Amino acid sequence: MNGVSAYQETSVTTESKGRLIVMLYDGAIKFMRLAIKDMEARDDESKARYINRAQDIINELNTILDMEAGGEISANLRKLYLFMSRRLSEANTKRDPQLIREVITLMEELNKSWRAITG
Repeated sequence: MNGVSAYQETSVTTESKGRLIVMLYDGAIKFMRLAIKDMEARDDESKARYINRAQDIINELNTILDMEAGGEISANLRKLYLFMSRRLSEANTKRDPQLIREVITLMEELNKSWRAITG
């Protein structure tokens, strides 16, 4: 493992849970923006790959929810994550960048809240 890889691994493993969630949101948003770019360029293969990456992140966010401790908030987030994932699937099949933009807007709002919480 080279020095950069070791630093990146250490950086990720030492971040607070809230900061990691912000990083996941940032990544999903980045992938969705790239998917829109590739969709508009009619690069279906790349578009699908970026949508899948965003969905993987959303699925991870859903998986790590603590339903017992989080109560109603976790339940609402789960519904929202499932909605986002369905919307991205729909965007992929319909080739509709507006559907991706809707998910980006939702993610940016959630990300803003997490950023406020984590400082």
